[in-house]
This record gives sequence, structure tokens and C-alpha cells, in this order.
Amino acid sequence: MKCALVGSRFFGAQVFETLRKEKGIEFTSVVAPTEDDRLAQAARAAGVPLHILENPRFVPGEAIAEGTDIILAAHTHARVSDEALARARLGGIGYHPSLLPRHRGIAAVEWTILEGDPIAGGSIYHLADGWDAGAVAAQDWCFVEKGETARELWERALAPMGLQLLSKVIHHAAEHGVLPAFQQDARFATKAPMIRRSVVLAEEVSATTTSLVVSIVGADRHGIVRSLAERAQRYGANWAASRMSRLAGEFAGMVHFEVPHENADALANALRGLESSGLQVVVAKSNGAEVSDAIKSVELELIGDDRVGIVSSLTKILAERNISVESIHTEIVRSGVSGKQTFKIGAHLLVPAKLSVDDLRQELGALAHEMTVDIALGEKPKSEPSN
Repeated sequence: MKCALVGSRFFGAQVFETLRKEKGIEFTSVVAPTEDDRLAQAARAAGVPLHILENPRFVPGEAIAEGTDIILAAHTHARVSDEALARARLGGIGYHPSLLPRHRGIAAVEWTILEGDPIAGGSIYHLADGWDAGAVAAQDWCFVEKGETARELWERALAPMGLQLLSKVIHHAAEHGVLPAFQQDARFATKAPMIRRSVVLAEEVSATTTSLVVSIVGADRHGIVRSLAERAQRYGANWAASRMSRLAGEFAGMVHFEVPHENADALANALRGLESSGLQVVVAKSNGAEVSDAIKSVELELIGDDRVGIVSSLTKILAERNISVESIHTEIVRSGVSGKQTFKIGAHLLVPAKLSVDDLRQELGALAHEMTVDIALGEKPKSEPSN
């Protein structure tokens, strides 16, 4: 069976290394998001043709080698295009760590734990239109141990299960010439969207450290993050928070370092030294600031079909009520083979204490109804004073 593998990271590499040792399985090509991804390195070491995605969210037809029987998706968030699927005789399948149609989405294992499910499982499904909505080729299940974390469940049971199921389905296809297909029952479908961890805005800063907020912009290339991490380690700095993206071929990032007072200037100078490599670096120093009692920290999340004007309409309402945007992150996610675009916003707001969060929620609810999006607000408690 001639396979093309679209994947990334540890699981993608594990699938590649395990299956290529099995009799009757040959890899015609490997598709990975970056040159330094673990799967890309494994393919290169094995001498298998490697395609690096220009757009990490989209697999074009030319990424799949001619003569491929089946496409395997293992830990990929890229949409496999219709043109790519057409190049594979039997189409494509992927592994999803849930008992589909339950927990369709990017955070299936996390939602298994959050929902308190006593039983978890894995599914091999056909790559098709919809978010993990293709026909199921094979499934298996396991118990969730008491107190088990999502990572522990994945490593103990769900990752090994995925390997076994993929092997089982590939060998079935080789023997019978077709892939099993059982339609999912949409009545039992649930969503498992990405979980954004809460960030307390009114955080306390240690009296022994200085905060450096660093902005970096420049042509994207291998090693930028490593250069930042090495300098932070050299001066004893803690990597407190960060947000980084590749936008139109450019690397853009912000990092918050907490560094001992005596090393703050040296680290700042070392970071500015990256400008010699073509990066634009801005370093802001702060000894920390507390959120005033006159304002409160609120976390906002919005999700809905992508359309023009969402950010403009949202920020207009916030500005009219003297609400400051402390930080904001937006992204567009393409769902399944259909390419349907979902727009997401995660923002941390500083809201006047006199403004009721319930009142704000009601006003934003009108916007949500008008623009057909979902908006959630959650007030963040202030940090308790240390003893």
C-alpha cells in the first residue's frame, strides 16, 4: 500500500517510523509544516520525498506524489484539498482521538477530561467536508483513569491506539481494495474547540525581577525563537508569556521576560543585538503595575463564520463604554475539506468597575445575534495579596 503522510510533531513522526517498518506499506511522500518539524526530519533521514507547506493550513495537490494509494493525516491542522485527495486512489483518512461524532474539533482529548467522560476512544475517519465529520473507518475505546490529565490519557492510551487503528485500516484496504465507511450519527455530535488558557491581567510581579516586553518583526526563518530562548537563559530570565505568528512570510512576536534586576540591561542589549541579523527589535522595561480598583479584568472570546467588520463592530462598542483592550488575538480557521472559514477572537479587557459585566454581556449579545457569532465573557478575579 503506497501512502502519503500529512502530519507533524511527535505523533506524525511516530506514525511514519512505525508504519514504514510494516510489511506491505510504502511511503511515497511526506508533507510537513516546517523544515525543522520532527516529521520532516524523520522523512529526510529516511530519504522519503518531503514537501514543506507554503501555507501551513492547506495541502495543495502537488504535495501528494503520483501513484499514491491513500493519504494519512496524523496530527495536522492543514486542510487536505480536493486536488490532493484526488491524487490518492482511495482518498484520505485521519486519526481523531475521540469516539466520533463526540468531541469534533482541535481539543478532543482536553474536552474528554473537561466533560468528565469515563470512556475515551479513537476514530479513523475519511477526510471529507465538515469538521471531523467524514465516515468512520474504524474505532476503539478505553477507560479514563481517575485524575488522569489530557496529556497522560493521550500518551498512555490514545496515541498507541491511533497507531494500531491506522495500521489496521491500511492493511484492510490493501487486502480488500476499499476502505470501511460507516456514517457518523450527527445527533450525538459535540464540539471540542481550542481551549485558551486564562491569563490573569492583574498579576503580581516579584520584587526581585524586572519585566522586559520584547517585540520582534522580520523575515521568517529558522532559529529566531531559539535565539531568544538562548539569550533569556544566559541572563537567568524566565519566559513568562509570548505570542508569535508567521504573517505573510514575516515573523512577528511578543515575549514577556522576567529577569533579575541586575541582568535586565544586559539582556535588553543582547536582545537588541538581534537587529544585526535583520530583525526589528523593541524592548520595553517595566517593574510591573497593578490594575486599579477602578477597573476590572474581563476575558472575552468570540467565534463565528468569518465576515468583514467583526473586529470593527466589537471594538466600537468597547470604545463607546471606555473599555480598554489589554491584549487581543485573532485567527481564521478553515474547517475540513470544504474550506469554510471560522473567525476567532480572544481578548483581555480592562472594564470600568461601575460597568456591570452582565450589562456588557447583554449589549454584546445583540451584536452576536446581528453578526451570527458566539461571544462569551468571564470576569477575572484580582490576585490575592501575598503573605
